Amino acid sequence: MKRRALVSVSDKQGVADFARRLYDLGFEVISTGGTARVLSEAGVKVVPVSEVTGAPEILGGRVKTLHPKIHGGILADLEDPDHVTQLVEQDIGPIDLVCINLYPFEETVAGGASEREAIEQIDIGGPAMLRAAAKNFKSVTVVPSPEFYEEILADLETEGQVPEETRRRLALAAFRRTAAYDAAISGWLGERVEAGGPSAQGGTFPERRTIHYERASELRYGENPHQVAAYYAEEGKEHLLSGVEKLQGREISFNNLYDLDAARTLLADLTDLDAPAAAVIVKHANPCGAALGGSLADAYHKALASDPQSAYGGIVALSGEVDEELAAEISRVFTEILVAPGFTEEAREIFSAKPNVRVLSAGPLGRSALSSKHLTGGVLLQTSDAIEDDSEYRVVTEARPSSRQMGDLLFAWRVARMVKSNAIVLVKDGATVGVGAGQMSRVDSSEIAVKKAGERAGGSVAASDAFFPFADGVEALARPGIEAVIQPGGSVRDDEVVEAANRHGLAMVFTGRRHFLH
Repeated sequence: MKRRALVSVSDKQGVADFARRLYDLGFEVISTGGTARVLSEAGVKVVPVSEVTGAPEILGGRVKTLHPKIHGGILADLEDPDHVTQLVEQDIGPIDLVCINLYPFEETVAGGASEREAIEQIDIGGPAMLRAAAKNFKSVTVVPSPEFYEEILADLETEGQVPEETRRRLALAAFRRTAAYDAAISGWLGERVEAGGPSAQGGTFPERRTIHYERASELRYGENPHQVAAYYAEEGKEHLLSGVEKLQGREISFNNLYDLDAARTLLADLTDLDAPAAAVIVKHANPCGAALGGSLADAYHKALASDPQSAYGGIVALSGEVDEELAAEISRVFTEILVAPGFTEEAREIFSAKPNVRVLSAGPLGRSALSSKHLTGGVLLQTSDAIEDDSEYRVVTEARPSSRQMGDLLFAWRVARMVKSNAIVLVKDGATVGVGAGQMSRVDSSEIAVKKAGERAGGSVAASDAFFPFADGVEALARPGIEAVIQPGGSVRDDEVVEAANRHGLAMVFTGRRHFLH
C-alpha cells in the first residue's frame, strides 16, 4: 500500500521541497487550501483533502480536516488487528506522516490585531491533527515544525523509515507546541475576560496562569560550579536577551544574567531623567555605581568613582554609543559584561584585546507588567514596582530641598528601588557616592553607605527604600553632613524622625510609597 503524508502548514518555508521529496520517496501527498495551491504551483502532485473526505471545506475553511477519513487514518494503531479491520470496513486509508504547523496566533496578537482577527487565527484542526499524530507516534511520524524536515527526509532516504525513537521525540515536540499554543490563547483571552488583568487597584489575579517557557540557552553552571543551570525565556514575550547582540566574549553565566537584568532595568529607570547620558555598574545584583552625566564618559567616570573597588568584575550598562576614548577607559577596569546600544569600530577593536569581556549591544530594558519570585514548589506574582508620581511627594521639614538637592533626591530614589533591602543610597551631583545594601538593620545600611562615601558624604543627599523606624537612622546620616533625605514615611515615630531632621537642619521628603527589594 502506498504511504500517505498529510501536509497542511501556515509557515510555507521549505514545504514545497519537503513535499516533493516525500512524493519522490513514494508518498501520496494530501493537502488543504493554501498549502495545496503552493505545492501544485511548485509542480508537486497533490490530493485535496476534500477528495479524501468526500466533503468540501465549509465555514470559510474552519472545517476541512475534522473528518473520520482524516482522523481515523491518523489515529489507527496499525499493530491492532481490530483497528486495521475497521479501516478496511470504513474504507479509510492510514496516514503515515502528518506535517502541520499552526496558524500564527502569537504573531497576530503581538501585532495588535483586533479581537475578530485574533479569533480567526485560533487554529482548531491543526492542533487536533498534531495531537492525534503525536498520540499515535508508534504508527505515525508527526512533523510540527520546518526545523525537522531535513532530519526526517534523511531518515526516509537512507533507512526507508523514521525510527521509533525519533517519532517519540517528534511527538514530544508536537505536544509542547500545542501546549504553548493553548497557553498563548488562554493568556490573551484571560486579559480580556478578567477585568483588564491584575492590578492593585481592584483587578484580580487569575485562578490559573499558564506560561510557556522555552530554553534560550544552557549555562556552564549555576550560582556555583557544582550546580547545573539553563536560561528559559517566556515564549512570545520580550525578555532579558531579546534583541541583544553579543559582539564578543565568553558564555554569559547564571550570575551574569541576574546582574545584567538589574543593570539594564535600572538604566531604563534613569534614561527618562533630564540628562544627556546615564551609566550603571552592578555587582551581585546591587548597583555599586550609578550616575547621570553631560556625556557618556562623564556618566561612566562618576558611576565608577562611586565605588571603584566593588566595580571590579561588575556589569556596566551605558545609555549611548561607546567610542574609542571611553572604550580605553573601561578597558582599564576588569569588567564582566559591558552593555550599550552601540560601539564604534575603534571601540570594538580595543575590546578585542580583552577577549574575556562580554560585550553586548542592547539598549535599556523596561520593566514588564508583572514580576515574580520563585519559591520551593511555587511562585509569588506581583505587579511590577513602578515609580510613583512625584507631584504627590511632601516636604515635611522646616528646611526645603534646593532644586539641585531635589534633582539628586529623585535620582537617589530611583536607584534605591534597585538596591536590596534595607537600602540606603547617597547621591551627590547626579551620581551615587555610597550604597548600603541588604542589611537587617537600616542603621547598619546607613553606616555602610556613609563609610563607602567617605568625605563625599558631606553635602550629599540620601534615599531610604522604607521608613526610618527610629530617629537613629537619620542621626547616622546627619553626622557626616548629609543635607537631605527622601523616604516613604509612615512610621509610628515619624514625628521623632522629622524632629531629628529639623534639629540637624536636614530637608526631608516623604514619598508615601515603599520600595523594598528582597
